[in-house]
Amino acid sequence: MLSRSGRRFNGVPARRNAPGRNRTCDLALRRRTLYPLSYRRVGLSVPLVKLTHRTVTLALREPFSISRSTDETVDSVFIEIEHDGLAGYGEASPQEHYGESVESASAFLSEAGALLGDDPFALDELEGRLGSVPGEHAAKAAVDMALHDLCGKVAGVPVWRLLGLRREGPPTSWTIWLGDPDDMARRTERIGSRFRRLKLKLGAGDGLDVERVRAVRGVTELPLQVDVNEAWELDEALENVEALSGLGVQYVEQPLQAGHPEGHRLKAASPLPIYVDEDVHGLKDVSAAAERAHGVNLKLAKSGGIREAVRMAYAAKALDLGVMLGCMVESSVGIAAAAQIASLCDHVDLDGNLLLGEDPWAGVDFVDGVQVPSDQPGLGVHEALSRTR
Repeated sequence: MLSRSGRRFNGVPARRNAPGRNRTCDLALRRRTLYPLSYRRVGLSVPLVKLTHRTVTLALREPFSISRSTDETVDSVFIEIEHDGLAGYGEASPQEHYGESVESASAFLSEAGALLGDDPFALDELEGRLGSVPGEHAAKAAVDMALHDLCGKVAGVPVWRLLGLRREGPPTSWTIWLGDPDDMARRTERIGSRFRRLKLKLGAGDGLDVERVRAVRGVTELPLQVDVNEAWELDEALENVEALSGLGVQYVEQPLQAGHPEGHRLKAASPLPIYVDEDVHGLKDVSAAAERAHGVNLKLAKSGGIREAVRMAYAAKALDLGVMLGCMVESSVGIAAAAQIASLCDHVDLDGNLLLGEDPWAGVDFVDGVQVPSDQPGLGVHEALSRTR
């Protein structure tokens, strides 16, 4: 039987303007736009993904103290992944506490470029290749950030939209680093109304942690959160959480050493929610955290990147755990990457770039206490200063 165009229906294509065919072509064109590397022509040469990296030293506005260290500078590794005329950016913030350094991250990144292949959208496959090398989660996070940045630029959408998430999350806390009670209160007074949440670093080992919180409460009505960085023993923690419950504290973060065998006792007895940070790195740690805490703190540098952090957030929610999003002291590259998934979280602590004397990058806006990711394609970051030393 012949069609009106003279072509047979059986075994021969029908007329060119068939409605079904038009819909199929439209869909194919959209797919080619979003996933250009999945539609290679036979014989077409596709450029490999190219990774470069450099180590930088970032100076803080003021010395930053927690229970186990004081820092005046931090080292980061910035990476750039290039493909077909576009570039994606990422940042590694390795922590000695987790057995990582800029040297080990750089060594990993020097080898990682050979594993990336020619398709930045093959995120699952690339994650598997990089995961074959143990550790170096900060460096893996940098690669993951840069690939998401690159994919967003290819697709022409910001990463938060690429992930199907809302743009804005909760307001970020501002960290009042560890000092004596009066000093912490004075620094709190200087903040004014710029922030809507405060996070107090505790754990000096001098028995004055409750006094620190009481001093700060005396000069502000803002919601308070406290982070002990593993510095309390169980008896001290049980006593302190009782005292803090009357001071408007929202939660207590990592009061006990990671893996403490009595963590479940503190959770059961505490009048305040207990969140864990050092206890939780990747997805495999979330279920165990439910036994010892009411919530988990996700950080890209611990988890290895955006993909794992998203999995952890959904797993935590399934276990009825609260979800907090934290950061290291890092530039706007790392903060912008984390801000892409902030809408998944109940609490946000993304002030790392605001602690710097000069941030060499721009691309995340601080608006009414919220770290708002860009609406530009990818992470939306760009270098704000000349090439960092």
